[in-house]
Formats: sequence, structure tokens, C-alpha cells
Amino acid sequence: METLLGTTLPVFIAITVSIMGFAAYMTGQGLAKTWRPVWQLAGYCILLGAADRFLIWGLFEGDGFLVSGYLVDTGVLFVISLVAYRMTQANLMVTQYPWLYERTGPFTWREKRET
Repeated sequence: METLLGTTLPVFIAITVSIMGFAAYMTGQGLAKTWRPVWQLAGYCILLGAADRFLIWGLFEGDGFLVSGYLVDTGVLFVISLVAYRMTQANLMVTQYPWLYERTGPFTWREKRET
């Protein structure tokens, strides 16, 4: 696992999932609240992945230039930000347009049916 991530599993969980995952979650929420397109998450997650590798290298002497570690970190951050984006978008649709939409799940909504 260390050869794939470039660091130990506890460091991966602490830095990538906890600290940078929070940043990715807030990024997804911020983009959804300002009605930005979902493709903009990719650019922000690329930058968050680079910052994540820098923290792992600087604080824990991990391999900062390991491509597989960067791809795994960036992928995890992208999934976290995408989940936050979709949850926030669904929440916005049903709270800002309650006469048009109703929630069908944490990530989805639909048009209200006539009763």
C-alpha cells in the first residue's frame, strides 16, 4: 500500500481524507452554492491534490513526486468534492424552488406531481 500511496495509511487518512477532504468538501459546496458548472471541480481538485502531495512530502517525508500517489489522492478528493457538490445542488433545488421540485434522495430531486 505504501508503494501505491507514497506514504503510510494513517498519514493518507489524516492528510488526504481528513484535512484535504474537508477542503474538497467545502470546494464542492462553494461551487454548487454559486451555481458553477460541475466540470470546474476538476481544476480545483488538481490543485488540491498537488497541495496534498506537498503536505505529505513536507510533514511526513513521503514521496511527493509519486504519480500513483498523486492520482489516488486527487481521485479521492474529486469524489469527495463531487458528493458535496451534488448534495448541495439537490438541497438548493428543493429549498429555493419548493413549488417546482421535491427531494427523492440525498443527491436527487424531481418535479412535483400534480395532486
